[in-house]
Amino acid sequence: MSAMDAIDLAIMRTLQQDGRISNAELAERVGLSPSACSRRLDILEKSGTISGYHARLSNKALDYKMMVIVHISLSGQFAKTLTEFEAAVKLCPNVLVCYLMSGEYDYILRVAAKDLEDYERIHRDWLSALPHVVKINSSFALREIIDRPNVGL
Repeated sequence: MSAMDAIDLAIMRTLQQDGRISNAELAERVGLSPSACSRRLDILEKSGTISGYHARLSNKALDYKMMVIVHISLSGQFAKTLTEFEAAVKLCPNVLVCYLMSGEYDYILRVAAKDLEDYERIHRDWLSALPHVVKINSSFALREIIDRPNVGL
């Protein structure tokens, strides 16, 4: 994508606030005709700048009241080891985020659980069963302070 201008940023900022806004309303807010706005939006989507649209669901409302930060060490960082671990961790429905890390641990995960008993099940049935895992360290979030889906524009 070519360099973004103030209108592209305004489109993205508006969509971050309201992803369900109609094209006509979006166009009005950013000062374009609906057809010009639609073309800009199409370019932003096709370039991958806008990577998708989704509803943000409340984990608490869905009875997932516990958030756990899990640090995982593997037996090594060989390509095959990483590939096998990553394929397996993607199958765990309670893993919300997984990062390959530098430093003391190989991966950091954010895991949603309903309660301590549910996390014990996740740990036993999923995390401990992941390939090449040699160490798991779990920290329990006491309170969420901020959870942004994106960097603010």
